[in-house]
Amino acid sequence: MRNRPFIGLLLVLVLSGTVGLRAQNTREQESRKAKLEKEIAQIDKRLAETRSKSSSALSSLSLVQKKVDSRKALIAESDREIQAVTARIKAKQQEIDVIQRRLDTLSLYYSRLVQNAYRNRDPKVWYMFILASDDLGQAFRRIGYLRGLSSQMNVQARKINQTKAELEEETARLNAVKAEAQQLRSERVKEMNALKKEEAQAQDLVNSLKKQQKKYQKELNAKKQQVEALNREIERIIRQSAKGGKGGKKKPVDLTLDKEFAKNKGKLPWPAEGPVVDRFGQHNHPVFKQVKLPFNNGITIAVAPGTKAQAVFDGEVRQIVVMPGYNKCVLVQHGGYFSFYCKLGSVQVKAGDKVKTGQVIGTVDTIGGETQLHFQIWKNTDPQNPELWLR
Repeated sequence: MRNRPFIGLLLVLVLSGTVGLRAQNTREQESRKAKLEKEIAQIDKRLAETRSKSSSALSSLSLVQKKVDSRKALIAESDREIQAVTARIKAKQQEIDVIQRRLDTLSLYYSRLVQNAYRNRDPKVWYMFILASDDLGQAFRRIGYLRGLSSQMNVQARKINQTKAELEEETARLNAVKAEAQQLRSERVKEMNALKKEEAQAQDLVNSLKKQQKKYQKELNAKKQQVEALNREIERIIRQSAKGGKGGKKKPVDLTLDKEFAKNKGKLPWPAEGPVVDRFGQHNHPVFKQVKLPFNNGITIAVAPGTKAQAVFDGEVRQIVVMPGYNKCVLVQHGGYFSFYCKLGSVQVKAGDKVKTGQVIGTVDTIGGETQLHFQIWKNTDPQNPELWLR
């Protein structure tokens, strides 16, 4: 018996923890959905810009495929939400069933009290019951019993009214959750319909590309040459920086900055806001599956025209180069790490400048109707997957 307060406190803590966890999960789901919806909206804008300025079906295909992936992820989030709401409906229905059973029990007990009182409703019966007492003490006890019976009926009536009110409140909450579930299912149907259209759009682009294989094979060969030239140039600059630059005097690596950069893996800010349309690593051509694309040492981010590229961490500008297909590129050193910003139309820094996190490096250019920032991170002469370093 002495453990009851402790058990009660434990139950309260468990329940409050469960509610808190559910609220946290809901916030995380809403955050993920908002991010995906924002990404889809950004891709829609980039697609509109690409269609109006570029005739490249491949560029449109990469955006549409990215949009399809985001839409699928959004539908998956909706499925998780629907499952969570369905579980809440089930739990709420169970609560209502418990309350209903309690109400039925209270009502049954109350009806018995009423029936008993009705059978003995004649005041004479009550008086005779008291007067038939053996002594004064028994008479007072019988008076107490009759008063208690009346009091019990009043208490029971109040309990019934309270339970009915509780039942009405829980039923209202259940209906609200059911309405939420219905809305989520309706949204999911819309998302599925949108997905079907986007997948059909992607297939149309694939069919268009297949008809022009020779043209795109030629473009791909040119792209390979540009990528290989860029990679050679980056490796040359990094090796040159390690040796001490053009003067040949080796400059010591800032070990403090190097450690700080390494500690911020997964926390670096994005150099620009937009969907990633070309990821790190080796990939096959999206249409000609047997054709391998050049190894991507970084990521390509589709951005709005006029977007500013920002430094992802404190560092020093090592060099600014101009490369075919990539326009102006800026290499920033962070101790033994390097970040590289390409496809810039204009730059706001020069070699030797110290830059801070978030400082504008330059403005992303629109090349061939596409506004994209190509971004890389290197650890000495080893390219890194930028998405593992960025938030």
